[in-house]
Amino acid sequence: MPAQTAPSQSYSRVSLSDRGVISISVVSHRQAALVTSLLSDLQACCPPSRIQVTLTVNVEESLPFRPADFAFDCTIIRNAAPKGFGANHNAASRRATGDFFCVLNPDIRLSSDPFPPLIAALRNEEVGAVTPLVVDPAGKTEDHAREFPRLASILKKAFLRATAPDAGSGICSTPDWIAGMFMLFRTETFRRIGGFDERYLLYYEDVDLCARLRAAGQDIRVESAVQVVHHARRESHRNPRHFVWHLQSMLRFLLTRPGKLPPLR
Repeated sequence: MPAQTAPSQSYSRVSLSDRGVISISVVSHRQAALVTSLLSDLQACCPPSRIQVTLTVNVEESLPFRPADFAFDCTIIRNAAPKGFGANHNAASRRATGDFFCVLNPDIRLSSDPFPPLIAALRNEEVGAVTPLVVDPAGKTEDHAREFPRLASILKKAFLRATAPDAGSGICSTPDWIAGMFMLFRTETFRRIGGFDERYLLYYEDVDLCARLRAAGQDIRVESAVQVVHHARRESHRNPRHFVWHLQSMLRFLLTRPGKLPPLR
């Protein structure tokens, strides 16, 4: 199929006024193959009238599909210059017309529609954000729902190679925060909380957002009735620049949130 070259294209063939429509934001960093698989999964698993997708191409690349190739509403945005994780998803949220807003990584794979149980959780207005259970390709539960990082726990993990207490199969169903690989919100909640803090270029945007939701009295949930597969890249483990960004974001969070985090459970 020909590559997509227009700066922005949208094909709207369905009404998005029905209650329960999900606006999905996906950002690609030269991840065309992963994006193709994810969009194919969404097409196979989800009713097309219930989803709309904004795909942000953050670094220039050719895509092996067009928006018209999918039955759901699809918009492709091409950035003139790369933006941070938060800035890209915040921009997508401003375009969103669905009742729910989903932040979704390209390296997530679906085998069934994950949204009905997640939306059911969000019908409780005390819940601010929800995620499915995330597993790796071997079926092992990933450490995607955790307690807020604190200096003592970070030092323990760094120097003693300790594993987070809520990692693996014992993952907490009401964690302090959930990872940005798959987050679902009511759109109005995401906007009311101010979206992601764009001062975080990469990493910890998800931690900070969940901290602000909890400060506003909102709960964070893992819905284990549904699971998705994460093909992790772990750039911060291999790329020195990503490691530095990770460290900078960690320090920003620790320095700006002291005294504002809830006590350890």
